[in-house]
Amino acid sequence: MSQSRRIIIYSVFMGILLGQSPDIPDVVSKVATSAGNYLKLETGARAIGLGGAFGAVGTGVTGVPYNPASIGFVNRMEVYFSHTEYMVGISHNVLAYGTQLTGSDYIGFHMFWLDSGPMDVTTELYPDGTGEKFNVSSKSFRFVYARSVTDRLKIGMSLNYIRDDIYTVYMQGVAYDIGSNFDTGLFGFKLGMSVTNFGPEVQYHGEGLVQIVSDTTDPDKQLHKVTKKFPLPLTFRLAVANDIIGKESAFVQSDIHRLTLAMDGIKSNDYVMYGSLGLEYGYGEFAFIRCGSHLNHDTMGMAAGGGVRVNMGGSALCVDYAFVNNSTIEPTHQFGLNFEF
Repeated sequence: MSQSRRIIIYSVFMGILLGQSPDIPDVVSKVATSAGNYLKLETGARAIGLGGAFGAVGTGVTGVPYNPASIGFVNRMEVYFSHTEYMVGISHNVLAYGTQLTGSDYIGFHMFWLDSGPMDVTTELYPDGTGEKFNVSSKSFRFVYARSVTDRLKIGMSLNYIRDDIYTVYMQGVAYDIGSNFDTGLFGFKLGMSVTNFGPEVQYHGEGLVQIVSDTTDPDKQLHKVTKKFPLPLTFRLAVANDIIGKESAFVQSDIHRLTLAMDGIKSNDYVMYGSLGLEYGYGEFAFIRCGSHLNHDTMGMAAGGGVRVNMGGSALCVDYAFVNNSTIEPTHQFGLNFEF
């Protein structure tokens, strides 16, 4: 097939994927109708630099929250850590591990925790604080398994334990993720699909919901408040990626330069459908520059980043940086370290 024909087919295909329908007035987004919204936070410096377009290009433990099949690309063993500082002392951290059990089986874990930093406990009698401190923390711990079904298809699943702690009140539950990554063999296109945060409704419990009352028949004189149940942010993701330039590119082949285009379509049960579009340039698989954008999203905008990969014998160290612009908070910066053994 001629080079020009390949480019035409590629342009038409991407035009269909990127095409958006006209805005529909009065769309109900269902914002703030689910619990555990921290599960939708983007993690991983490489993924953030690509604007969150990581469902098809995620290769390793950093891609687990986007698509659990990503762990099926681990070679032998991989460890990842990242730390992000938000405003007023809020931070989030990621620690992940993955290993190849057999020629086709992979396991690992992905741990994420969000912390508010210390805050003052206030009451009606002490509006300036009682002298006591507390933290709001949100945690997610995923156990992941993936399998290479064929040399082109990988499937993965994860069991996710989640917990929120707000002073003396907590919420906890279990969610499930499932995903796949498929090399179509058609002009180098790769498809990623995932369903994440599937699980039962959750509600808050704890001592903070107990109220002491005098006019009750309860011998403990306690009134236990029951909170409303909320669903988790169930999210569907369809992703596509292609090496426009690269060693195995169907369009422009190069042993040194690589340019990857990635796009994700995302729909959660508490928000309108939106997209992520990202580009990654790699020079000799040593130095990388990334940029991305969030499409049809009301807060997240442009993103950028870069990284280097240093080979050390049979091991490698990857250092990545990402920046994302957000209309509601200050721009955030994230650094990530990835070790491959």
